[in-house]
Amino acid sequence: MAARRAAETGGARAVVLLDEAFSGPAWHGPSLKVALRGVTAAEACWRPAPGRNTIWELLLHAAYTKHVVLGRLAGRTDRFARPLRKAWWPVTPDAADEGAWRRDRALLESSHRALVDAVKRASAAALARGVRRPLIEQLGGAALHDTYHGGQISLLRKLYQARARD
Repeated sequence: MAARRAAETGGARAVVLLDEAFSGPAWHGPSLKVALRGVTAAEACWRPAPGRNTIWELLLHAAYTKHVVLGRLAGRTDRFARPLRKAWWPVTPDAADEGAWRRDRALLESSHRALVDAVKRASAAALARGVRRPLIEQLGGAALHDTYHGGQISLLRKLYQARARD
């Protein structure tokens, strides 16, 4: 009974953490969504150095991560909307295309909503299962993942803006 109650509380807490890290308001700084606010396709495609990630790559990586965790929670194995270039990293467009950028931002938003909705419907037993870690812990990791990449995006934006001023 206590384990079930803890998992139920954990599910509600996971929703709060997922939403805080994604949409804010967040105590740690900008949420992922806030970090992406105002980013253009040109800015999203900019690579600070060879082998470094772009904002667009980070956005699709975050969306894919949500897709994977949702699949584990819902027991689904459907394909992600974009093919992968390597594990966990979807293919991004070769050029700055504002329409494609808007669609991929919408993909991130819908991936987040689908995950949060699934967590809200999940049973305590579903949240407690998992192969290496219980899904409830993976949900906490997904929130931390958004926080981490939101910070990276904020730094990339500062670098891009400084480069543009030089």
